[in-house]
Amino acid sequence: MDEIDLHILRELQADGRLSNQELAQRVGLTASPCMRRVRQLEQDGVIVGYRAIVDPEAVGRGFEVLVSIEVRREREVVEAFEAALQDIPDVIEAYRLFGSPGCLLRIAVADLQAYERLWIERLTSLSGVTEVNSQIIMKRIKESSGLPVGRRPRRSE
Repeated sequence: MDEIDLHILRELQADGRLSNQELAQRVGLTASPCMRRVRQLEQDGVIVGYRAIVDPEAVGRGFEVLVSIEVRREREVVEAFEAALQDIPDVIEAYRLFGSPGCLLRIAVADLQAYERLWIERLTSLSGVTEVNSQIIMKRIKESSGLPVGRRPRRSE
C-alpha cells in the first residue's frame, strides 16, 4: 500500500458513502484509477465492508454495559461459550482476553430491566460461566472513527 491507498482508507473511514468521483477528487486521482484501487483494497481484504453508524437511542438500545465474564478454561467449554454468544443479538462486541477476565462483552439493550433479564436468562446460564461482572456505561467519551491509517512506524534498529 502506498500513500494514495492510505489516503483512500482514511477518506472511506470518515465517509463510506463518498461517490467514487468525490473520493477520487479528495485523493488526487481520476475516477477509473481510484475505483481500481478501491476494488483492489476490497479484494485484498483491507476493506472488509461498509456500514451505517446507527444512533443506539434511535433504535431502543441506548443502555450499554461492559461485561467481564470468566469461563472455565477448557477448550470445549470456551468454544461452546463463544458459539452461544453468536446467538445473543444484544451482545454487539465480544473479545477473548489473555489473563483475567477471560472475556469482555459490550452489550446494548433498552434499559436496566432488559439488561437484568439478559443477565439472568442468558449470561449467567451459559455453560462454563463462573463469574459475570457488569460495568454500566455512564457516558461515551470517545467512539471509534476507524483505525488510524497513516505511515507505518519504522522499527527501531
